Amino acid sequence: MAKKHRAIEPAQRHPNAINVREAAGYMFGDMGNLFVLTFISMYLKVFYTDCLLPGHGASATQISRDLTVLFLVIRLWDAVNDPLWGMLVDVRKPSKNGKFRPYLRTVAVPLGLATVICFLNLQNVVQSYTILLIFAYLSYCLQGMMYTGMNIPYGSLASAITDDPDGRTLLSTTRAIGSGVGGAAVTLVAQKFIYDDGTTLNPKKTFLAAVVLATLSITAYMVCFYTTKERVHYAPEKKKLDVKRTYGALFKSRPFLTVTVAGMMISGLLQFGSFNQYLTKNYFGNSDLSILLTMATYAPMVLLMLFIPKLSKRFGKKELCTAGLCLAVGASAVLCLIGPNETLRTHAAPFIICNFGVGAGYSFLSILTWAIVTDVIDYQENVTGQKSESAIYAVYTFSRKLGQTLADTVGLQLLYRYAGYDPENLVVGYIPGVGDRIYKMVSRVMLVAYAITFIMFLFYPLNKKKLDALHAELAVKRAESLAEPADAAEST
Repeated sequence: MAKKHRAIEPAQRHPNAINVREAAGYMFGDMGNLFVLTFISMYLKVFYTDCLLPGHGASATQISRDLTVLFLVIRLWDAVNDPLWGMLVDVRKPSKNGKFRPYLRTVAVPLGLATVICFLNLQNVVQSYTILLIFAYLSYCLQGMMYTGMNIPYGSLASAITDDPDGRTLLSTTRAIGSGVGGAAVTLVAQKFIYDDGTTLNPKKTFLAAVVLATLSITAYMVCFYTTKERVHYAPEKKKLDVKRTYGALFKSRPFLTVTVAGMMISGLLQFGSFNQYLTKNYFGNSDLSILLTMATYAPMVLLMLFIPKLSKRFGKKELCTAGLCLAVGASAVLCLIGPNETLRTHAAPFIICNFGVGAGYSFLSILTWAIVTDVIDYQENVTGQKSESAIYAVYTFSRKLGQTLADTVGLQLLYRYAGYDPENLVVGYIPGVGDRIYKMVSRVMLVAYAITFIMFLFYPLNKKKLDALHAELAVKRAESLAEPADAAEST
């Protein structure tokens, strides 16, 4: 008797699966983000303290106080601006290009122009410190509004491109690549170009760099627009977005609160990295060292990029991020223990190696962050029944900006009051006492921020098992929602 062989059916492909080409197209959006965001985050503060504001009768203490207030005021405005953008994007009806993609094309040029304006050096044109400070307020506020107008729809776009969990991990991975390329390019290239003699920021070169990066940013957004597609569709909302219900539910959501606090810590820590500019020039006595520092931070991400999606599918996002953060905490602790001292200051290899360890640990969270955010958005949809990714993304974006504000305001106070930094009386290279205190400031803040983030992820409830169940349940609900209009039509 001939044996009967059962046909082996291939694994079913998700109906909204995406390919690497489209994921790579989405990557360009975050590359555009980081071209402008990294330049603003790393160099605007130094531009203010060293170029725009000194020399008009204001003391270092006054500049420190005024900049602290500036960053707080801008973030207070973001508390209104970000949710407004989120609601605007949510209530906007889709066009032929989709609901989120049009913003890539519409906001790109205004964002680029606003970034360039921030680095206009009016010090020799305007002789009033007050007017220069007002200019800083207006230009930075405008840039922040335009960046929010781009970042919220861009981040929300991921959930519209695909609802395939593997596809979303792929999007998060390629987004991390875009973020890494954009951030590293700014740090590696701009660092060598905008500083004279490795220590003095040149305002003319800084402005030119802003023009180039803004142009690259606009180009990247256009590539993202033309290479992505919104394919996830939902039944039209039967009633208007319930703002109170949506935002009220967020503050009762353990997954969202966990990710939000962790995001605030990590975003603040990345922003605090801008103080490495002061560390490398006034402790190590060489601003070019920040290039090696950047390479040490991003190299692990490049090495792990190909493996994390597969590891995530096998072990889970929470599980990988928790393990990685544990490594980052350990490496940060070693940084605190080994310095500052004369040997480390003249032989920076241990410092770079420890930062490599920090970068390796952080890479897991960096690559998976946006996939985790979309998981939380799915969780909220499952709980509330509302599809309001832009409103949720707006609150998350604001929390990240709040972390950046805390980093800037606390960091500036530490820089001026604790470390004793004085832009009016700088010595080129190592400054005894000041440089040592800057090292302590940077290393200890890094340790505390990573420790808090690690603890938050220990309590993050969406492990692999719960996520698999969540996505299966949500897929059924979405299918039923889409079927309802057809059923209603047949009954009539």
